[in-house]
Amino acid sequence: MNRQNFLGHLALAMTIILVAAFAGQLRRWERQRDYLPRAKSTSTSSTPASLSAQREMRGPEVLVRFRAGTSSQTINQLTSRLNDTVEDEIESVAGLVAVDDLDNADPEAVASFYRSMSDVVEYAEVNNEIKLEPEYGKFSNDSRADDESELLAGNVPDDPMFVEQWSLSNTGQREGKAKADINALLAWNKNTGSDEVVVAVLDSGVDYRHPDLAQNVWMRPADVAEYYDGQIGLIDDQYGYDAITDSGDPMDENGHGTHCAGIIGADGNNGIGITGINWRVKIMPLKFMSKGGFGSTKDAIEAINYVIDRKKAGVKVRIISASWGSTQRSKALEDVIRKAGEEGILFVAASGNASSDADRYPHYPASYDLPNVISVAALNRKDELASFSNFGAKRVHIAAPGAEILSTWLNGDFREASGTSMATPEVAGVAALVLAVEPKLSMQDLRARLFKSVDKLPALSGKVSTGGRLNAARAVGAE
Repeated sequence: MNRQNFLGHLALAMTIILVAAFAGQLRRWERQRDYLPRAKSTSTSSTPASLSAQREMRGPEVLVRFRAGTSSQTINQLTSRLNDTVEDEIESVAGLVAVDDLDNADPEAVASFYRSMSDVVEYAEVNNEIKLEPEYGKFSNDSRADDESELLAGNVPDDPMFVEQWSLSNTGQREGKAKADINALLAWNKNTGSDEVVVAVLDSGVDYRHPDLAQNVWMRPADVAEYYDGQIGLIDDQYGYDAITDSGDPMDENGHGTHCAGIIGADGNNGIGITGINWRVKIMPLKFMSKGGFGSTKDAIEAINYVIDRKKAGVKVRIISASWGSTQRSKALEDVIRKAGEEGILFVAASGNASSDADRYPHYPASYDLPNVISVAALNRKDELASFSNFGAKRVHIAAPGAEILSTWLNGDFREASGTSMATPEVAGVAALVLAVEPKLSMQDLRARLFKSVDKLPALSGKVSTGGRLNAARAVGAE
């Protein structure tokens, strides 16, 4: 036998040995899996680490990232032999899949079992529940400022409720502190927004028929192909994406997402309701929260995956606004947010409403140490850190108005709400306004601009890393 033939036979023999070894390991995994504890199918109480069967939806139990080089065929073979199925593949993160356990075993036990396959699995974690945090402050569309006597300097819109939008122009209304705002009027002297800037609102969806939002809601351009998912097929994403139903109809049934969208981009100077920070912008609705305010890590990931896909398809989406969070860290969520950053997408997130130090008690996704993440604290109308707001000299970056914020609501209505949920779209909105002025600004430079242009406040020293409040005018170069 010559050397070439010998080497060829040796390689074939080694391949057979490796395949046999993998098959043997797979059989051992199967035998071990038989001993996994089963989830109680008749219990009315929820499992703390997983989605409750009593919620409005049921997702895959675990998120698994297989090591580089593991083929889809191998992944499907392994999960099938374990009586599991790959519910979804996250295309933007290589090897990341959502796994549905058909045996109804305890989700943490399933995740632990996959983690034991360390030769092929990088990590595995439970698909945790995410819920909208309670709003602080009143919901009302009856109260209006009585004193409009102070002359407003700058580009003032004709929207009738603008006088109540203290975060944009604080004249001291309702016992506030004059000029404790983001200086929007001066910023609007330079620019009022652009239809060329797309901001994704990752939330409970958006009421895209709201009369004060409809003009600024993103619709898939005719030259952009419908969204394609390998497990689902084509989705007509005319108005965005609903990760709960895997459809293109992200209509809001909760109200939270619509409220956040209005802060960013309610139609300005149209004689209706309020104005957004951007009079003109395109809001991309993303729905992963249900009517009851519950969602899952997997659905949040899938919605971000959608944004990345649309960016690659030519949609000018530059910002994701995320007014939600959890104290449970997800490597999978972190990975997909990192991928969004690699595509030049800024991720603005709420620091949380637990009145706690995020440096000691992290709140995710805001606390991920990623170069595209901005963590936002909330201020009240007196330029004080809101009583409910999280803070953190390292993990929380910037503060913005977030108490008693008037914005759009379901069915054409308007309401006030409070929370870092409201402060987050203030920052996302100013980021969009900056891009309207400088569309070629990189994500890194946009983030740095927002940080460098803050108004330093004594109340924020040691509370947020920049020590300051968002300033729209300085960010766009109007002061």
